[in-house]
Amino acid sequence: MARRAEKLAFVTPWYGAGALGGAELVCRSTAEHLAAAGVPVEVLTTCARDLFSGWTADYYPPGTTVEQGVTVRRFPLDRTPLTTFGELNARLIAGRRLTAEEELDYFRQSVNSQALYDYLDRERARTIYLFIPYPFGTTFFGAQVAPEQSYLIPCLHDEGYARMRCWQPVFRAVRGVICLSEPERALAHQLYDLPPEKLHLWGAGVDTTLVGDAERFRRTVRLEGPFVLAVGRRDATKNTPLLIEYAVRYLVHHPRGPAFVLIGSGEVSIPPRFRHRIIDLGRVHDQLKADALAAALALVQPSRNESFSFVVMESWLQRRPVLVNGASAVLVHHCLASGGGLPFGSFAEFAGCLDWFREHPEQAAQMGEAGRRYVLAHFSWPHLIERYGGLLG
Repeated sequence: MARRAEKLAFVTPWYGAGALGGAELVCRSTAEHLAAAGVPVEVLTTCARDLFSGWTADYYPPGTTVEQGVTVRRFPLDRTPLTTFGELNARLIAGRRLTAEEELDYFRQSVNSQALYDYLDRERARTIYLFIPYPFGTTFFGAQVAPEQSYLIPCLHDEGYARMRCWQPVFRAVRGVICLSEPERALAHQLYDLPPEKLHLWGAGVDTTLVGDAERFRRTVRLEGPFVLAVGRRDATKNTPLLIEYAVRYLVHHPRGPAFVLIGSGEVSIPPRFRHRIIDLGRVHDQLKADALAAALALVQPSRNESFSFVVMESWLQRRPVLVNGASAVLVHHCLASGGGLPFGSFAEFAGCLDWFREHPEQAAQMGEAGRRYVLAHFSWPHLIERYGGLLG
């Protein structure tokens, strides 16, 4: 008779309040809520700080800590030279195929820890492993250590990384795949030919406790007049260059139109003549972000690579509508299911939607309220905690 697992363990390349991103937030918030509910859970990660800091040297010391009630075990990074990683990564971002050997080279040069994999092997008999997110060595190699004890929470996008041929045997070997949205589940089924019973549509839990204060935000940043808000990591994979291009074009044609406010980590290049109208606040604390969302005309989410999008949910919780990239099946699905937002597929649609929000404030407010009802109905914590706890039998 098989031994019953005693604990859950999230396996992730980096962990902590400073590691920003949707998958990182899913991992951290789920682990914290499970621990608070008394579910035995820990986090297994490397000594890397975050994606932007890289993985060529340890940032954190190896060892065990307790963070917000969660046991976190950090393992030293492997020091593999990144000889071809940049070139291979660029080809994947561009949607180009790699050979089978190049795919393995990519993952060998990704974030890895042999000490972590050894721990997974030692603890396999009493642990259910939850690997999040998918494009890194910690998931690719880690999930192969004990696939019969492993679930993937891939945070999957339709992108070059997902179409690597080496993923199919990994997805097919693990015990299950936990999906955050229906389009993500459909994509996993399409790419890896997985049976429906292996794909679990669980969604994610969202913090509903923060209440934004619009006037406080305006006082804090000394901003008057309407503005459009963008929140999230700033890089090419999140379509930041497109956002800046569209913001500049919009301001050229609407010099008295709403400003654009940006919040998040990563570099962003704003033309000097527009820096008084495209305002970069960088990383801010959660309350200021909630205040900004409450004050915004609308949230714009330009990314097409989304498996859930916390910031869209956060905007709806503050009763503000969203404008999303129509190329993202996940974002369009959320908007259609909730009635809380509009998609754009071109600059003309982007500009037209912003004009509509400005000219129809009552209808825009109703969209925000509809989004809020959608979040509260579908992404509460108690149901999700019960599902994760059920993995222990």
